[in-house]
Amino acid sequence: MSAVVVTGAAGGIGRAVVADLAARGFSVGAIDRARPEIVEGVIPLVADVTDEAALGEAVAEARDRLGPLVGAVSVAGVFHVASALETSIDDLLDLVRVNAGGVLALARAAMPHLVEAGGGSFVAVTSNAAAIPRAGMAAYGASKAAANALVRTLGLEASALGIRCNIVAPGSTDTAMQRDFHAITGAGRDSVVAGDAEAFRLGIPLGRIADPVDIARVVGFLVSDDARHVTMQTLTVDGGAGLGA
Repeated sequence: MSAVVVTGAAGGIGRAVVADLAARGFSVGAIDRARPEIVEGVIPLVADVTDEAALGEAVAEARDRLGPLVGAVSVAGVFHVASALETSIDDLLDLVRVNAGGVLALARAAMPHLVEAGGGSFVAVTSNAAAIPRAGMAAYGASKAAANALVRTLGLEASALGIRCNIVAPGSTDTAMQRDFHAITGAGRDSVVAGDAEAFRLGIPLGRIADPVDIARVVGFLVSDDARHVTMQTLTVDGGAGLGA
């Protein structure tokens, strides 16, 4: 049976990605620094994406226990709210280390196994904030933009190895991170959907905040053979919040 590893598997989007991949028939190595929930066809693995050695061991364990790896999905991420000038260099580097460095660490750990399997799919879940400036999200957006650049270059370099590399860029999604954002900023769900002209923030044309499964299904498509001729692409899943930018 083909296997996929997923980082950030204990979070809202990560859990949904694991469930979707398992429903598609993949065996899944669910990796997180907190022990992920155990469901049928999934093995929980504990590793922090900022610890390359531990992450490499977790990916290798998934390969040994589940069989050939045909996919790797980077979901692990952290969030920070502050204006650009209130953001310290350390704040920025902390986010880059997880949100971009974690992508690179998973690629370095997983791609030799994908090559061994004859090719496969690498997907990074980033954010529409990588392409759209958001007040109070300078470091977060910069870290996600760095991740996007990494993935596109990985896709170019790995194409000869039969590995596809793509990006899924969510907008506002109903997760603990989103609820933390509401608590920090005082912006409720209704205001996020409606938009805020004073903050130069558009609303969501489709009129709803995404559910994690909305993101997971797009990830599942990119991992699957249905996307066998898709690489170096960004699929934005934000209900139109970025107006396609």
